[in-house]
Order: sequence, then structure tokens, then C-alpha cells
Amino acid sequence: MTQVIKVGGNELDDPAFLSGLALAVRQIQEMSGQTAVIVHGGGKAIADLQRRLGIAPQKVDGLRVTDADSLMVAEMVLSGLSNKVIVRALLAAGVTAVGLSGVDGGLLRCQKKQHPTADLGFVGEIEAVNVDLIQQLAERGFTAVISPISLGTDGRPYNVNADEAAAAVAKAVGADVLNLVSNVPGVLQNGTILPHLTITQTEALITTGVITDGMIPKVRAACTAVAQGIPQVRIVNLDGFLNGEGTVVSER
Repeated sequence: MTQVIKVGGNELDDPAFLSGLALAVRQIQEMSGQTAVIVHGGGKAIADLQRRLGIAPQKVDGLRVTDADSLMVAEMVLSGLSNKVIVRALLAAGVTAVGLSGVDGGLLRCQKKQHPTADLGFVGEIEAVNVDLIQQLAERGFTAVISPISLGTDGRPYNVNADEAAAAVAKAVGADVLNLVSNVPGVLQNGTILPHLTITQTEALITTGVITDGMIPKVRAACTAVAQGIPQVRIVNLDGFLNGEGTVVSER
């Protein structure tokens, strides 16, 4: 079984996190023989470079609006800088890794994402995943590190939300669990990690103010992935990832 790991862009600025992620992937391979597929974001680095280039970042309902200039920045950051930072960390830890974007080999095929009130520009949603490519890499011992820049049905590149890309990959490879790995150990209530939540319970905790701030988009991404057919989504940090801890979100 392939381990699918989604890593957020904010964590990529932390060398300790990167080295810890690489060691965790190596340990998983050594202990279970399982390969890993990593899908990553890079939103913070994209916004930083946009500002340096005089491009004002825009979002609609949390989705990054991507015009032609912003797409160029997103592709540079996601498929270049962010992707290779992870690959280098894995290689340094002895993990055989290869960096890809969704464009490479037609790995992630998408169509333009529609929004009821705004044109998001070059933002896509996944239609198909080239599972054969992922499996061939896994069979040869490669850990695939995937940037969510994807290939549109019109032949153009599109920026795809990393959570959505990770969910599509997890579903395509038949993963039992999608791991959302960050510096957060899980969903906390009174300082204690909640080991399991349903979608209904998660929304109730948002309403009552138990889940707040940056944890809200994490749990909403988990709920969306479960609704799309992923059996379980785990919100976890590196220690919890190795020890089977964290918060698991499932349908029931």
C-alpha cells in the first residue's frame, strides 16, 4: 500500500521539518516496505515572490486567483523551488526521490475550475491521475514528490489546490489514508488530541469554536477528501505520523 502524504507550503521554510519528514519517509519504507507519494503546496512562497515582482496576490473563497503572470510564478515556485527543496531533503536522508509536476507524463490532468461568482483564471480541478506512472516509480523504489501544477485538457498548465491534488492522488492509488502532515499534532480540545472525528462532529466543533483559525481549513480539506471517497484522512505531525497518532477524519 502506498503512503500518500500532503505537505503544506508553510512547513517548507523549516529545515528541521524537512529533515524530519525525510527521516519519517525513510523509516516508513524500512519498517513496512511501503513507498510514499508526497504532494506539496507552496502558497506562502508564491505570495512572497508575487509581492517581490509587484503582483498583488488575489483570493476568492480561499482559492488563489491565477492570471497568466501569477501562473508563471506558481509554476516556478511549486514545480521548481518547493519541489526540489523536498527532493533534496529526501536524498540527503537516503531516500531515492524524484520530483515531478502534474504536467510531467500527464501525471495530473485537469479542467478549468468554475466558480459561481468569479473567474479564477488558470486554476484547475483534477479529472484524471496517471496511476501507471506513480506505480512504475514505486516499483523501482522511487518516492514521487508531486507539485500540483497540472496539465489542462486544453494543453495549458493550471494551478491546482494541493489538498485537492493530494486527495485525487490518494483516491487514484487506492490509499486507505491520506496524511495531512504539518507541525500540528491533530485537532485539540482542552489540550488533548481528538483521535477520531466524523464530518458532522468536525462541523459542530467549528460552530462551537473548538476548532479555530488555521485548523479550520485543515479539517475542511479533510472533510472534503472524505466526501470524495478517501476512507480516512489523518491530520498529524511527524511524530504522530510515525506512531499512528493524530486526528483521523472519516465519514462515520
